[in-house]
Amino acid sequence: MSETRRPRRPTEGGYARGDETRRKIIDAAIHLFGQHGFAGASTRDIAARAGVNAPALQYYFENKEGLYCACAESLADDAWSAIEPQVQNARALLERHGKIDELIEAFIQLQNAVADLMFKKGDDTDKRLFFAREQGGGEPEMGAQILRERMRDPLNQVTVALLAHIAGMSEDDPLTVVRTFSLYGQFLLFHFARESTLSMLEWREIDVEKAAFLKAAIGDQTRVLLKHWYDKKRASKE
Repeated sequence: MSETRRPRRPTEGGYARGDETRRKIIDAAIHLFGQHGFAGASTRDIAARAGVNAPALQYYFENKEGLYCACAESLADDAWSAIEPQVQNARALLERHGKIDELIEAFIQLQNAVADLMFKKGDDTDKRLFFAREQGGGEPEMGAQILRERMRDPLNQVTVALLAHIAGMSEDDPLTVVRTFSLYGQFLLFHFARESTLSMLEWREIDVEKAAFLKAAIGDQTRVLLKHWYDKKRASKE
């Protein structure tokens, strides 16, 4: 008789405990993958940090690659839940051909939603390092693919569409994409080069008040640029 395959999490009332253990392992893995990269983070160290035995990782995630994918899925789902309302709002405005001022504000609201993720308190350092390593290359492509499909592609598509509509450009035009990423890059500096920016500003941290200041300042810059590109489009048609 063949042996019955063990389920990946407990049944009959064990779901809460199983989910808690799974969450602990993912949190520990995000920390160590961020600190040491995929190759440098051992499953033994991850298990120790999570307070479980090493076989628990195989029980829940099959292998190290499966755990890395679970980390990427967790980060992508958390990010998407935060930005989805603004993405859906932008899509609705585009579908009903909203006014230019509405489209500009929708773009800025998307920027702000992403900024709120960047400036979120708590375990932000671990997540920032995980993202930085993934974006820098050298980490498993499967993680980047999950982040693209679940979060980045939907966000990028709608922001490129907004800018294309505002500036009267094609969504396929490389300049449209470059302009979109350059606008978001205003926030990325405060995310990935946090120590340098904090030092220059003589800040100890980016608290709620300082985050609001950054969003307002960068929002003003974005608004000026978007209106400039819109006016340039109108002038070219006259």
